Order: sequence, then C-alpha cells, then structure tokens
Amino acid sequence: MLIHFIRPDVREPDWEQALCAQTGPEFFFPEAGGSTREAKRVCLACEERAQCLEYALVNDERYGVWGGLSEKERARLRRR
Repeated sequence: MLIHFIRPDVREPDWEQALCAQTGPEFFFPEAGGSTREAKRVCLACEERAQCLEYALVNDERYGVWGGLSEKERARLRRR
C-alpha cells in the first residue's frame, strides 16, 4: 500500500481494525448523488475515525467518506 502520510505527529489509521475494511467500498464511495448516511453511521462507531479523517485531510483525499465526513464537508473543514 502506498502511503503519502507526511506528518510524523499523526498516527496512521490501523486499517485492519477500521470498520470500513469490514464493510465494503460501496458505502464509502457512493455514486454521484448517492447517500453517505450509511458510511457516516459506520464511521461514528469506528475507533479509527479521528486518524482516518486526519489521514484524508493530510493526503488531500477528494472522494468518498473519510472519518465520517463527505467530500464537501472535508472541503469546508479545509477552508477554515
């Protein structure tokens, strides 16, 4: 797996323990206009949520739900 993690102060998510690894990508990468509700529900219960969100922000992930936030929500967070 190629990681572009650049901040040494942030722990990489333990992807094997992350609930998304046990669920399936269709929840986290819905088609345009699809619902992100189920993905966010899974994220809320995941112990790796904070690290996942930090990973997505640091690595500028543009698609899908990461750490419980959609693309638009992460974009708003970046602008702050």
